[in-house]
Amino acid sequence: MAKPITRIGSRRNGRITSRKSTRKIPKGIIHVQASFNNTIVTVTDVRGRVISWSSAGTCGFRGTRRGTPFAAQTAVGNAIRTVVDQGMQRAEVMIKGPGLGRDAALRAIRRSGLLLSFVRDVTPMPHNGCRPPKKRRV
Repeated sequence: MAKPITRIGSRRNGRITSRKSTRKIPKGIIHVQASFNNTIVTVTDVRGRVISWSSAGTCGFRGTRRGTPFAAQTAVGNAIRTVVDQGMQRAEVMIKGPGLGRDAALRAIRRSGLLLSFVRDVTPMPHNGCRPPKKRRV
C-alpha cells in the first residue's frame, strides 16, 4: 500500500506561519507603469519575485481620476508601506510609460525614506517599429 502524502501546511508538523511577515528584504526594485488611464506600482526583490503591488484602481479611484498624479502618489504610498515594514531600506526604480503619474510616483518614492540607488526609464521605444497599415482606398 502507498504511503500517505503529508501536506506541507498541515497542522501536524506545525508550519502554519505567515511567510509574508517573516521575510526580510534589504533591497528591492520598484516598477512603476504609468499609462494615461492608470498607474501600477509593483515592488519586487532583486530576483524579481513580487513582494507588494498597488494601482490607482485598487486604491479606490475610478474612471478618469485613475490617471491623475494624486492617484499615482496614493498607489505608491500603499505599495511601499508594506515593504518598509518588512525591512526594505534600498531600492532601484524602473519607470515605464507616458502617463501623468510618472513624476508624482517618483516624488512619492523619494519622500518615503527609501535610499534610491538609481532611477531608470524603461519605456519601450520602437526602432522604426511595425509596418504601417495600407492607405485607405476611396
